[in-house]
Amino acid sequence: MKLLLVEDDINLAEVLAEALKHYGYAIDIVDDGELAWEQAISEDYSTILMDVELPKLDGISLCQRLRSHGSTVPILMMTGRDANTDKVIGLDAGADDYIVKPVDLLELMARIRALMRRGTVCAESNLVWNNLVLEPSSHEVTYNGQVLELTPKEFSLLELFLRSGKRVLSRQAIINNIWASEEPPSQEAVKAHIKYLRQKLKMAGAPQDIIETIRGVGYRLKSKD
Repeated sequence: MKLLLVEDDINLAEVLAEALKHYGYAIDIVDDGELAWEQAISEDYSTILMDVELPKLDGISLCQRLRSHGSTVPILMMTGRDANTDKVIGLDAGADDYIVKPVDLLELMARIRALMRRGTVCAESNLVWNNLVLEPSSHEVTYNGQVLELTPKEFSLLELFLRSGKRVLSRQAIINNIWASEEPPSQEAVKAHIKYLRQKLKMAGAPQDIIETIRGVGYRLKSKD
């Protein structure tokens, strides 16, 4: 899943981005509110993580602008201030959650997962497709009870397929959803990731064509039996 990180402290942004990438997220980073606005309306993000004090357009104003234009993407605000009034202002502006700096990384990950669960239309926390089960909270995938050892990108790829159901995804759509804008892979690299994911699923007992190729269009999960 792809996140937008809005933070003008470059050192902090890099630390947070590395931690988030370790958990399998693709991260786009911008350092001012106006750039964040342009990025948020042009890309599809699972969550926006933003500082309150930003140049050009502060986090409160950015949040209000996004909400006034109909954006429903979950927003997690960060601030160095711990006053309850600041939290209330942020939440009233349309933020979904609030975390105080210095940020505890484990708490941050838990809050992001909670926002994503809250924002999904699926009522179940686990994603299930026949005998395939993906648990977003624990980052575990099993087939017939056998655990699959997936790379972060393979996990994100499989999660995208499961959340998309029968919808066909082009290679470009896959790139847009799970790679950061500044590090897009070639479409051949996407093909390779799908190949390795298929191999691991097959080794666990899944049908070879569980991820179908729709020639000239893209990929999707094979219809459930």
